[in-house]
Amino acid sequence: MDKLRNYDVSFSGLKNGKHVFKFEIDNAFFQLFDTEQEFTNPKITADVFLEKHTTFLEFEIKIHGTVELICDITNDEFNYPVEHEIKILINFGEEYDDSNEEVITIPASDHAFNVAQLIYENVQLSIPMKKISPNVTDEDLEILNRFSPKDIEESEEEEHESDPRWDALRKLKDNN
Repeated sequence: MDKLRNYDVSFSGLKNGKHVFKFEIDNAFFQLFDTEQEFTNPKITADVFLEKHTTFLEFEIKIHGTVELICDITNDEFNYPVEHEIKILINFGEEYDDSNEEVITIPASDHAFNVAQLIYENVQLSIPMKKISPNVTDEDLEILNRFSPKDIEESEEEEHESDPRWDALRKLKDNN
């Protein structure tokens, strides 16, 4: 956790009210986590808005920037804009508890809260499951759809439905 100390938001000396923190996120940030990334060359800014109250803290983390993805269709690299935000309440208690997605409890003796994991999750949530370059044409998609496995399976099912032997086997299966 020492490597992530740069992402501590110290709240103990702050007055009640709104405060803003800004973090620049690049490859060095993601190297602090021992996971493989689906993207390269991140250029992201994380704006952390803290509203300090007497008994709790409100965090709003907004990320925006770009990452390089590899297109699932053409295998070309392209820049993808990332933008996402999350809101978290921080309560004070006896021990750390993050079992609730929206409310985190930290020890009352803590003077800072580390936002690195929240920034990391925020970026991960902004990466799409299907990575399709904006340069992909309708023609590329049409070819892909024409040769997709789903179409092949449907045509095989149609062949099986026209064969009376398959109908007889289905009847045996349905009777059991």
